[in-house]
Amino acid sequence: MNVDLELQLKTLPSHPGVYRYYDKKGQLLYVGKAKNLKKRVLSYFNKTLAGYRTRLMVGKIHRLETTVVNSEYDALLLENNLIKEHQPFYNVMLKDDKTYPWICIKNEDFPRVFLTRTKIKDGSEYYGPYAKVRPAKVLLDTIKHIYKIRTCNLNLAPAKIAEGKYRVCLEYHIKNCEGPCEMLEMKESYDLKIEAIRGIIKGDFRIAKEYLVSQMMSFAENLEFENAQMVKERMDLLDNYQVKHTVVNPSINDVDVFGMTSDEAAAYINYFKIQNGSIIQSFTTEIKKILEESDEDILEEAMIEIRQKFDSNSKEILIPFHLTLEIPNVKLIVPKVGDKKRIIELSEKNAKEYRVEKLKQVQIVDPERHTNRIMAEMQKLLRMPVEPRHIEGFDNSNIQGTNPVSACVVFKDGKPSKSDYRIFHPKTVVGPDDYKTMEEVIYRRYKRLLEEDDDLPQLILIDGGKGQLSSAVKSLKLLGLYGKITIIGIAKRLEEIYFPEDPIPLYLDKKSETLKILQRVRDESHRFGVKHHRARRTNSTIKSELDGIPGVGEKTVELLLQKLKSVKRIKESNLETLEEILGKSKGKVVWEYFNSN
Repeated sequence: MNVDLELQLKTLPSHPGVYRYYDKKGQLLYVGKAKNLKKRVLSYFNKTLAGYRTRLMVGKIHRLETTVVNSEYDALLLENNLIKEHQPFYNVMLKDDKTYPWICIKNEDFPRVFLTRTKIKDGSEYYGPYAKVRPAKVLLDTIKHIYKIRTCNLNLAPAKIAEGKYRVCLEYHIKNCEGPCEMLEMKESYDLKIEAIRGIIKGDFRIAKEYLVSQMMSFAENLEFENAQMVKERMDLLDNYQVKHTVVNPSINDVDVFGMTSDEAAAYINYFKIQNGSIIQSFTTEIKKILEESDEDILEEAMIEIRQKFDSNSKEILIPFHLTLEIPNVKLIVPKVGDKKRIIELSEKNAKEYRVEKLKQVQIVDPERHTNRIMAEMQKLLRMPVEPRHIEGFDNSNIQGTNPVSACVVFKDGKPSKSDYRIFHPKTVVGPDDYKTMEEVIYRRYKRLLEEDDDLPQLILIDGGKGQLSSAVKSLKLLGLYGKITIIGIAKRLEEIYFPEDPIPLYLDKKSETLKILQRVRDESHRFGVKHHRARRTNSTIKSELDGIPGVGEKTVELLLQKLKSVKRIKESNLETLEEILGKSKGKVVWEYFNSN
């Protein structure tokens, strides 16, 4: 650390603010915000700094700059702007350069309503942006089915219309427009429709329904039942749209909702904008972790960025967990029960589904990155010092102690390495004793690997609970490997994970990829062991039936099985066939044994 940087660290202020790290070349490495600059910055330079990537960055820091602000929220805003402007290498960013569509109500006489990706400061109203174009198109189509509004770009100023310059077009004749260009529709009536449309876009269907009900009643009073029925169909269309988009109590109005899920490599944030109980905005994004950022830090960054992106000024934000951040004139709420809790759960579900979709894409496009992410997750969840790139799983198979075998399966980078599978036949154990069998097999396996100077696994998985695990641990201790290799047991009943010397098991999320890999290792060791146990039992049964033939030894039995494949075919063979295989003397003995009756 250079002298100037040491001096800066000693004189840091204890106020909210933003800090910036630069390397020797003056390149901006990182921008961060802090409630207390002194505490936050000094935490990077202590000896117990966690995270390889963070240590790597700190090693490059040559210069530090700070900016003091009035509050943590001001610091967050400044940090967000600096990140977008300079794009430092070690900062997480919502790297999303797409332009999203808006619904525009044009500032003009007889306003048009249309979809656009460009905002023009001409007094027009813009609603959005919409993260996906399809919901915006569905909304616009619904509006156009209910209300007849113009689509032409004529200048319908009163003076122009009065001059009689325009004529109604095809849209009028097919009843999609009511002809304001020839004053066949008055401005007051058209403005009422625009007011109702404005409400629908905002999620408020009350004005639109009142407008349609009054129209329907007017037609009915004048005995224009066909027109009344047509208006009723439009009301049904509006109700259908409202039902599909209402997910909470309609009294929940002007609320932002953030749901989140994360893993070792990235966080996934979902955002809902709710008006009158309807989701009028939905957006989900992935944020890759760079410096082992906490979920709290990422959510704070994402909230500011997404609210700016969608021009949100909501005074209430629903979030899945508590944050220390305070936003002026905005309430941050972590709901515990009721409709607000359910909408948070829906937002989190969207984030989880998005994560699954992204992981499937990564698995196809970039399998190495997929593997690295899973290995990092397993290391953390299983409290390992290193990633479990090499896993070995063990299982015992026997029926009442007969023909026992122990299977050892090997997984490398989360995938089976079948050429490395091994089967053990216990040598020192008598009877069905799983614990002693496991103890013997673990000792034999790793004694041999040590003698041959072969690669040791980072993780050993024992199929069973605390008893089998304890037996395996005894052997590792005898070999001096205990503490050098992580060893765990997995019990079948509740899929609980046991660690040595820890009476409390670990329960992993049932959808966790770590648990899925452990289950696959366990199931594969069971399958491999059962397969060889059955083969050995079958061979034992066959040989015991043939061993009763007088004067026929083990080599003769093996020769017969090799040529004729089964006891049934040996029994059914004629004398000539048996003599051809075994010679006249032994062939006759075998034939007479099976045909003496």
